[in-house]
Amino acid sequence: MFGKQPSPAMARPRVSPEPPKLADARPEAEDASPQQAKDKASGSKAKAAQEKIDQANALKTRIHRKLVEKLDLTRLTGDDESLREQVREVVALLCEQENTLLNYAERQRLISEVLDETFGLGPLEVLLADTGISDILVNGPRQIYIEKGGNLQLTDTRFRDDGHLMHVIDKIVSAVGRRCDETQPIVDARLKDGSRVNAVIPPLAIDGASISIRRFGADPVTWDNYIEWGSCTQGIRDFLEACVIGHLNVLIVGGTGSGKTTLLNNLSSFIPANERIVTIEDAAELQLRQPHVVRLETRPANIEGKGKIQIRDLLINSLRMRPDRIVVGECRGPETLDMLQAMNTGHDGSLTTIHANSTRDAVQRVETMVMMSGFELPLRAIRQQFASAIHLIVQAQRLTGGPRKIVTITEVQGMEGDIITMQDIFAFEQVGISSSGKAHGKFVSTGIRPAFLERLQISGAKVDPSMFERKVLYTDPVD
Repeated sequence: MFGKQPSPAMARPRVSPEPPKLADARPEAEDASPQQAKDKASGSKAKAAQEKIDQANALKTRIHRKLVEKLDLTRLTGDDESLREQVREVVALLCEQENTLLNYAERQRLISEVLDETFGLGPLEVLLADTGISDILVNGPRQIYIEKGGNLQLTDTRFRDDGHLMHVIDKIVSAVGRRCDETQPIVDARLKDGSRVNAVIPPLAIDGASISIRRFGADPVTWDNYIEWGSCTQGIRDFLEACVIGHLNVLIVGGTGSGKTTLLNNLSSFIPANERIVTIEDAAELQLRQPHVVRLETRPANIEGKGKIQIRDLLINSLRMRPDRIVVGECRGPETLDMLQAMNTGHDGSLTTIHANSTRDAVQRVETMVMMSGFELPLRAIRQQFASAIHLIVQAQRLTGGPRKIVTITEVQGMEGDIITMQDIFAFEQVGISSSGKAHGKFVSTGIRPAFLERLQISGAKVDPSMFERKVLYTDPVD
């Protein structure tokens, strides 16, 4: 009634066998599992690290907010160090109230970071405390590079977010009476130690606000450092001193980061103490030690777009201030014409810098900047102004591997037809690259005796004529 029952032999084919692919796939799964586990563990570790950072930032923000609510900084008295100690006690008390599971070292680090946020520039304070760092380059809140020993390095320092970075920028620029917002997204400023700061914010900076800090430490570079580091020789240093004392107009040229401002500062140190000096800069960086110095600084436009004061305005006004010397931080526009005219009208001994790759390129760049002044001057007239105004061109350069040297000292001799004639007096000749990746070479005297030598001797400067004989002055040691 139920029909014929199938035999066991007939029933077997109906049982689906285990797919052979599973057996083949099993080794692949076994091979992939360690890598998957490794990736998973790495992801979990990164996630845990980020959560720890977020918790620390939240704790720091919370304590800082309570500090602001609890403390009236305007009522505290004393110098910066005593104020910091007073606030440190309050922050330590707030950390105790938070009842966080932090060991002693972590708690002290938290207190220091809160104090840096309160009195300083937050995460940048740790980098600014390192005197070996020459540049701090912030590319958005998550990427901060430094230059140390001539090499760029990525640091572990971070900002919490874009708002934190913008707060630090506002702190920097407001301290020197400037602003940085959507109407003024680019700003130049300076820190207390004289370090130069440039900031660019969105929408111009696409990946977040950018800060570039060129350090000027508490111990500025001196001529002794130049000689010790092989940036120049004692003879070259003495020659430059004679040129400044002899009231020669000196133009310093070089690329970005070549040390033009440092060299300008050191050349200015040769100016006699009994002369009146007027310095003009976009952001005051020069640190002159003479007693009679008037420092002038440009001013950006206000929020209404009015009140802007440029270098050209200050340069024209400085001529009415009875200066013995005019020192312009950098000529980069129409003010170049006014600078040449000042040098040609009784203000000998003036100093300035421009961006240029060589002494010959400096002439062409000056011509271009004079044309920006709005006056349609013939090219020959511009060159005549240059040839009669500038006596000496000093070129600084940052070589491969980081060393900065005075590579060329050139005399401007005058005009021959429509061409400005110039002769190199001293030069640095690069020989090669050392095993450590640094350029090395030798300083040489070219054998050219400058035409202004008699003028230097009349002014009382001591110059040994034998130093101009063709010879090698110094050779870099090779490691």
